[in-house]
Amino acid sequence: MDLNRNIFQRLQENVQENKVLLLYGPRRVGKTFLLKKLIERFEQSESILFVSGENRVVRDSLSSENIEKLKLFLGDASLLIIDEAQKVPNIGVNLKLIIDHIPGIKVIASGSASFALAEAVGEPLTGRKKTMRLFPISVSEIVKNYDVVYQESLLEEEIIFGGYPELFSIASRLDKQEYLLELIDSILFRDILEIEKIKNSKILVDLLALLAFQIGKEVSINELSRSLGIHKTKVMTYLDVLEKSFIIINIRGFSRNLRNEITKNSRYYFYDNGIRNAIINNFNPLNLRDDIGMLWENFLTMERIKKQNDQRIHANNYFWRTYDQKEIDFIEERDGKLFGFEYKWGKKKASFPKIFLETYKNAELKIIDRDNYLDFLM
Repeated sequence: MDLNRNIFQRLQENVQENKVLLLYGPRRVGKTFLLKKLIERFEQSESILFVSGENRVVRDSLSSENIEKLKLFLGDASLLIIDEAQKVPNIGVNLKLIIDHIPGIKVIASGSASFALAEAVGEPLTGRKKTMRLFPISVSEIVKNYDVVYQESLLEEEIIFGGYPELFSIASRLDKQEYLLELIDSILFRDILEIEKIKNSKILVDLLALLAFQIGKEVSINELSRSLGIHKTKVMTYLDVLEKSFIIINIRGFSRNLRNEITKNSRYYFYDNGIRNAIINNFNPLNLRDDIGMLWENFLTMERIKKQNDQRIHANNYFWRTYDQKEIDFIEERDGKLFGFEYKWGKKKASFPKIFLETYKNAELKIIDRDNYLDFLM
C-alpha cells in the first residue's frame, strides 16, 4: 500500500545543512520506503549517496574516524543517507566529523533499534541532530489517503493484525499471520539478540506473553520475576530493551493529590496490535475473543500516541487508578490541563469516578467508543 505518510513533509523540512536527521522506527515500518521518497524529492537539487549500514564495506568506511577517508567515501555527495545506521560502529563520532568538516553536507540516518543508534549518536551529536519517529500506519493516514468508510471497513483487521505497511497488500488471513510470526523472529533474533547480545530468547518471548495478557493492568516487576524465574533487575533490563526496540511502551500512573493513587507500577502496551497477537498466536475474529477490551485499549492508546507524534502534541501520558479499583484508562497532561479518556468497546454505560472529578476540577473527561473513536484519533 503506497500511502502518503503524515511525517513525510516534516522529514523534508528537517533536512538541513550540517545537521543530522535521525529517523527511528520499528523494523519494516516503512523507513526505507520514506528514504527512497526523499531521494526522489531531492535528486534534482542534491548529489545523493544512499547506503546501508548492513553492508560491510559501508560499515568499514563510515567507522574509520579519519576525516580524509570519510571525505573520500562521500566523494561529491551533498546529501548522505544511511539506512540501518545503528549497524555502523562509532557512527556518532564519524557523523560528527562529517558535519563538522564538510561544509553544506546534509545527513539522514535511520535505525530500527533506537537503543543502538541513540547511544551511539547521543553525546557526539549534541546540538547537531533532529530526531523523528515513524510508527506503523495510523488510522489518521488511512482516512487521509482514502476515507472514513474505508477506515471503518478495516477496523477489525487493524485491531487483530495491526498496521505494518506490507499487511495491507496481503489478502489472506493465513498469510498475514505468517508474516507477523516471521516478523517477531526478525525483531527478537535479528535486532535484540544480535545488538544487545541477549542469549536467552525464550525468556524474552515468555516475558512478552505475560505482558500480552496484562494490557490495561498494572505490571508488577516482582511478579514477572517470580513467573520467569530470573532476578528482577534482569526483568527491568529486558523491559528496557523491549521498549527501546519499539515492541512495548511504558505508561506510568498519575498522581498529584490522593494518597491512595497508584504510581509505582506501570502499564505496558504493544506498539502494534498485530505483534501482540502474534506473541500469543491468537488471530481469531473479534466475535470469538475474550480479550477484545485489551485489544481495544491497546489500539486506541497507540493510535493516540501516533496522533501526538504526527501533530506534535507535547503531552505526558498516564493511567489513573486507586487502590480501591477506581480507574481511568488514559490521561493526557498538556497545556496545564488534564484530559481523561475511558475506552469502551461495547455499549455499556460508563461514568468517571466521583473522587477524580472532585480532586481534579480542571480535568476534561470523555468516553471513547466505536461511535466517536475517529474524533479521538483524527
